[in-house]
Amino acid sequence: MQSKKWVFMFLGCLLSLPLLLMAANFIVDPFAVFGNMTWYSFSETLNPRVAKTTYLKEHWQEYDSYLVGCSSTSSYPVDALNEYLDASFYNTISYGVDMKDAEETVRWLLDNCTVRNIVLNVYVDNGVTYDTGQDQLTLKLHGEVSGENPVSFYGGYLLADPNYILDKLKDKAADTELSQTFDVFDEETGAYDKRARDVENIGDLDRYYEAYPVFTDYPVYPARMGEIERTMESVAAIRDMCEAADVDLYVVCAPVYGEYLNTFTDEDLAAFYTALAQVTDYWDFTYSSVSWEPRYFYDATHFRNAVGDMALAKMFGDDSIYIPEDFGAYVTAENAADHVKTLTNRIGGLDDSGYTCEVPVLMYHHIAEEGDGGVTISAACFEEQVAALHEAGYTAVSLEDLYAYVEEGQDLPEKPILITFDDGYESNYEIAFPILEQYGMQAVIFTIGVSVGKDTYKDTGAAITPHFSYEEAREMAESGVVSIQSHTYDMHQSAQLDEAPARTSAVPLEGESEADYMAAFLSDMERSMAEIQAGVGEPVTALAYPNGDYTTLSQALCAELGLKATFTTEARTNVLIKGLPQCLYGLGRYNVEEISGEELLALIQR
Repeated sequence: MQSKKWVFMFLGCLLSLPLLLMAANFIVDPFAVFGNMTWYSFSETLNPRVAKTTYLKEHWQEYDSYLVGCSSTSSYPVDALNEYLDASFYNTISYGVDMKDAEETVRWLLDNCTVRNIVLNVYVDNGVTYDTGQDQLTLKLHGEVSGENPVSFYGGYLLADPNYILDKLKDKAADTELSQTFDVFDEETGAYDKRARDVENIGDLDRYYEAYPVFTDYPVYPARMGEIERTMESVAAIRDMCEAADVDLYVVCAPVYGEYLNTFTDEDLAAFYTALAQVTDYWDFTYSSVSWEPRYFYDATHFRNAVGDMALAKMFGDDSIYIPEDFGAYVTAENAADHVKTLTNRIGGLDDSGYTCEVPVLMYHHIAEEGDGGVTISAACFEEQVAALHEAGYTAVSLEDLYAYVEEGQDLPEKPILITFDDGYESNYEIAFPILEQYGMQAVIFTIGVSVGKDTYKDTGAAITPHFSYEEAREMAESGVVSIQSHTYDMHQSAQLDEAPARTSAVPLEGESEADYMAAFLSDMERSMAEIQAGVGEPVTALAYPNGDYTTLSQALCAELGLKATFTTEARTNVLIKGLPQCLYGLGRYNVEEISGEELLALIQR
């Protein structure tokens, strides 16, 4: 009798385990199927097809336009589209979307959301795969989109592997401001969270190859397009649905890295892009000079947001940003035959001479009648160095010149150089300013906000090297010779004079929480920027990090503040790239000491 009791208890436990699993999956909801404990960035990383549908069921009123396509679709920034079309875009991108997925997604959007515009990204891979019918929990469409039986759909997620539950709880505890491998999406836009990628210093090609070795030995996997016909049938269905719903449809073909494009035959490429033109007009950015520049890409099939900005600017006639001359074409049935020739006459190779420029940056501090063998150099030495630069044909450029080169494609002089000063010493005004003016040179001075106009350190009474005032700063700025920028307000503290822990740089203090650091950095920089704007009359667009120290988060926060350039103390010449604003982050500088003009020229030319 006792043994029978234990058998029933054992069987009861076995039967209860599935119920417990179902309850846990329902409550923790790792895939955001049921709308519980929502952390959409995590769930979208597991399966964007499902989680984004759940998100839109809750938030569809916030959007009126949608991007649809595979993961390369993420690189068309929604902010730009919102501005061009006066719209509110959401990016529905998912991994490996084929055109059958896109057709079903568009149908669901039109049936369940308010839709004014659809931007459909047709990628070259769409000719290879179609209706692959992935049934894995991490790849399937939401049941409402695919028409799957609700019992089958929801039951699969109720019985999902409990490791997904554990991962969600564990990863939530490890979550940070910037994306990690478990939360790669921006919930509000639906796009990848590329804040970290968008502030990478990516100018030097050798350094870029170290960071992205895929481009040094690019894999080639021959591919054949066996699904052109069915893909075009789905594009036609999307076209017809949008026409019936009075929705504007924009079809765009994403940029493709040149080596990857070489995996396809000329015959397949011609057939694919010709067939697409028979279905609909489209913008094609597949192949251009951009295709052979690895720094415009960050892996096999994904391009940077800045390239997406170029594409959208081309589509909507915005000539305020740099667009390569051969980038993008509007393709119709009438010109398709001529257009596809550009895809099948691929020359290849990299010649970056037309869109990159090397710019050395000099870093000075204090100028005195006599140098001290360190960061203080003599007035005579400084003048000798400036004269040597002038005689060697160097042109001292401004920050605005750098911005115009990168953002608008305006060329720089043949031998550009940027002269900078850190801290904001009185000697910059009294000695350096007149010398710069005499030789027709320009400079940027990064001021420590708390020290402007002071000759003592804060409220300690301790004497410091005098710093110029805002009145003097305004005089220099109004002359056009000097730009006043930020060296933080008070993140260049003294380890000896400030209370411990002194914040001697713009990186987190030991043991400081991410939230506290962010609050401190943003508060400090907002004060610095506001005081310079008020005192000098010009906006702050650049920051020189105290002691050159920074983190990826500090770079991302600078971008959030609208800063266009940041400077370190790493001794190297910078490579600027037209169309890639992130090349202006983490710029290197040569620390200039008491050396001759000839030695300075050798330093920057090495």
